[in-house]
Amino acid sequence: MPTFTAPDGTRLTYHLLGDTKDTGDAGEVTDAPPLVCLPGGPLRASSYLGDLGGLAARRPLVRLDLRGTGESERPRDASSYRCDRLVDDVEALRRALGVERLDLLGHSAGANLAVRYVERHPERVARLVLVTPSVMAVGVDIAPEDRLAAARLRKAEPWFDVAYGALEGITQGRATPEAWEVVGPFWYGRWDAAAQALQAADAVEKNHDAIPVFAGEGAFAPEATRAALARCTAPVLVLAGETDVAAPPGAMAEVAALFPAAELVVQAGASHHPWLDDPAAFTAAVERFLG
Repeated sequence: MPTFTAPDGTRLTYHLLGDTKDTGDAGEVTDAPPLVCLPGGPLRASSYLGDLGGLAARRPLVRLDLRGTGESERPRDASSYRCDRLVDDVEALRRALGVERLDLLGHSAGANLAVRYVERHPERVARLVLVTPSVMAVGVDIAPEDRLAAARLRKAEPWFDVAYGALEGITQGRATPEAWEVVGPFWYGRWDAAAQALQAADAVEKNHDAIPVFAGEGAFAPEATRAALARCTAPVLVLAGETDVAAPPGAMAEVAALFPAAELVVQAGASHHPWLDDPAAFTAAVERFLG
């Protein structure tokens, strides 16, 4: 796998999926711009993104393994796992790819890193895709009732009663490790074998030592970030899942409103992993936006 060196000397790995050559209408062959993908977790190996529901067949994807995850090295300084400090790794990746501007996608917790990169390097972002984004970096409050309302759309599911009770406890500040396991089906539009396998891999693919550092003190400055996003000139797509309890559509509309040129797409029947829930709908929305 291709590697590059972060400013502090840590060797990082990225995964290139799809054809980097594009044939235009006149038959000319050009370099197809990659879509750089920042995984969530936080600090989960990028492998869980797969080919984003087949999006790699339409646009080359560059999946970054953040430091200490996947095939990237663990840093000597554990404080470098902090979200704002990871911005330097994304900029080093841009330079390694040899592109002036990035088409950038952030999923879930990776969206925090994406918007902090926009804040620091606005001139380096051509287009931004935020998929079911976490809102820590921008300071949007998500009301417990908004999460529960999204969950109630799943009331016909056989696992709903037990999972909904656990979710109520979490929203009321009574989270337990068992409760987080029970609510797992809510993260997926279908609780099928593929979803269960992805959920089971979550614990294995995360760097658990790094998780508390990612959002530690100093990682986020919501007021400054929001001010920077208000000046962002790049087109932005915020893609929400209709039933996503982690990033309900109402909160995603607030995220989209932070940008001058953003559109919100709510994918019907999808939850926190929309490329898995309905690959065709997901790839169509992202492909249309990227052009």
